Amino acid sequence: MSGVGLDATATGVSLRELHRLEELEEVYRLLVEIWQSEPGNAPISVELMRALSHAGNYITGAYLDGRMVGASVGFLAAPAGRALHSHITGTTLGNGVGFALKQHQRLWALDRGLDTITWTYDPLVRRNAHFNLAKLGAFPTEYLPSFYGVMGDAINAGDESDRVLATWPLTVPHVVAAAAGTPYAVDVPVNAVVGLRDRDGRPAPGRTDAEIVLIDLPADIETLRHTDPSTARAWRQALREVLGGLMARGAQVVGFHRKSSYVVRLPA
Repeated sequence: MSGVGLDATATGVSLRELHRLEELEEVYRLLVEIWQSEPGNAPISVELMRALSHAGNYITGAYLDGRMVGASVGFLAAPAGRALHSHITGTTLGNGVGFALKQHQRLWALDRGLDTITWTYDPLVRRNAHFNLAKLGAFPTEYLPSFYGVMGDAINAGDESDRVLATWPLTVPHVVAAAAGTPYAVDVPVNAVVGLRDRDGRPAPGRTDAEIVLIDLPADIETLRHTDPSTARAWRQALREVLGGLMARGAQVVGFHRKSSYVVRLPA
């Protein structure tokens, strides 16, 4: 594999595939720390990672000064011979570690003749949406209500686990440019309407009767789940109805605007 992206070099992070049992145990401990999971409710087990690794799937650790600061686990997916599904990726640091992991994953997939990586993420989390759509150039392609059921870890705080499926086409020009450090930006026409607005911290449904619809996200849904659970639930339901409803009718999410809003194109 040739290189892992500029961020890995800039931050001094090294990345390597993991196979040994003690390495997988370290991944397990890192992910439990990040998700603050209860005993018996870890994001993924050592045994499953062992099986995935042995079967030729993707498990990689990111290290800074010899200490693991990030990890990613993925498995080969449909369509066979073309796709990798990235099941979980987590880091304890910012500074480009997540970006370096995803670029390592991208090159790993390309080296094996794959052209697509998919993963799920919580569509309410602004920073994740910006990272996935702008920094990487992926697109949400399916809205999945309560995909994992109710999740009791510290990050999800008992919220319903609505997810979107992100699809990352690895060789298209804007993804290649994003890998080189140029985030993907989409032009928003002046006649775009706002389908869901952040009004004083609460969701306010708006219009969806134009070609381009903007959908705002709350500033920090993870904190809101702990400080104001009822408002967090209102955001979940509103996004499910507006974004989920539009995607169910064939609308496409084509970008993320000003680090705060999905840009959605309605079908003609």
